Amino acid sequence: MLRRFLRRQAAYSRIWIVLAVIGPGIIAANADNDATGILGYSQAGAQYQYAMLWVLVASGLALGICQEINARMGAVTGKGFADLIRENYGVRITVFAMVALLVANFTTTLAEFAGILAAVQVFTGPSARYLVIPLTAMAVWWMVARGTYQRVERILLAASVIYFSYIGSALLAHPPWGEVLKQTVWPDFAHIFPIRPYVFMVINVIGTTITPWGQFYIQSSIRDKGLTVRDYAITRMEVYFSAFWTQFVAYFIIVACGATLYKAGVRNIEDAGQAARALAPLAGKFASLLFAVGLFNASVFGAIIVPLSTAYAVTEALGWESGLGRRTREAPLFIGTYTFLIAAAALLVLLFPHRLTSLMILPNIVGGILLPIVLVLMLRLVNERRIMGEYTNSWRFNLVAWTTTAVMIALSLILLATTLIPGLAG
Repeated sequence: MLRRFLRRQAAYSRIWIVLAVIGPGIIAANADNDATGILGYSQAGAQYQYAMLWVLVASGLALGICQEINARMGAVTGKGFADLIRENYGVRITVFAMVALLVANFTTTLAEFAGILAAVQVFTGPSARYLVIPLTAMAVWWMVARGTYQRVERILLAASVIYFSYIGSALLAHPPWGEVLKQTVWPDFAHIFPIRPYVFMVINVIGTTITPWGQFYIQSSIRDKGLTVRDYAITRMEVYFSAFWTQFVAYFIIVACGATLYKAGVRNIEDAGQAARALAPLAGKFASLLFAVGLFNASVFGAIIVPLSTAYAVTEALGWESGLGRRTREAPLFIGTYTFLIAAAALLVLLFPHRLTSLMILPNIVGGILLPIVLVLMLRLVNERRIMGEYTNSWRFNLVAWTTTAVMIALSLILLATTLIPGLAG
């Protein structure tokens, strides 16, 4: 009897240990499926039906490995990614990396608020932005500027459940699952020409899966939560599961749009709200509702995490105090950076709502092009034995990560070449 009680208590203790560690990986992965991600996946389904599913599978493998590397660096060193860049590569490289990150992250934050507006306008008129955007911006700012890490994490983990709505949308669209699974494992390259839009879409899908800000966020959140090498085994499992989950959700977004929008000839989508509205006559109002609710949740999720990752990176790069739960007098640059990004993005979307649709997809492309810079710095740091000790990369991890970097560089060069020399587009 006593032995059974002790075993039960040990099992409860292990569960509580797991629950205490999880969070950073799930939040970082779910934030990848933000407003820009949903638009990117919707466009992939609308323009290529199921032909981009293989890209999703390949990028999911790369995502898991890349985020595990940053989580491992955070657990081993107790420092953020920007901290390590500054300490090991000096001011010049750090400033270059931060400028690149700020460009990508500010356009992404704009896109998050544009996504909030697009989701709300599925149910209301344009004038709703004067109420919704300011209220959302204030709520997002208050939660981070006045909250603790634990409180913010619990709210975001609860919000992660709403991503199930996209699975519901796809099931209501009744796709031909045999064809879907076939194109998942056996790519259809019938649409590869003209090559420029195809490469653009591949970069779009990869760029919203593996994001520069995501690599900075997960390492800083590991540090902020106080996780160490002792927690590494659980952290690693969480990161891998989270990478699978985010791609699982993205998979159903592409399937839903491929089964409805592509089939109906709807090819050009300017914002994810348009995708939600277009689903109504094709898959039913409930599918449209689920898609719009998911879009609003994902946009708010991103509006919290993307500026937060920027504030982490900027303050770490300059050696200033950072972290959730700190007030303005304790971490002025951290709170100031976060406040500026939220206020500026919300104001621009409020004043120029019809001129920002192009920005919805821009972060995916900018992020995809800038991603190799981040990956190269990450791989050089993680393979430094003086920094990581016995936790440097294995050759298998290096193979996948360096291959991802090489592919992104090649795709970026192809996109640049076909843009400058239109005749190459085919």
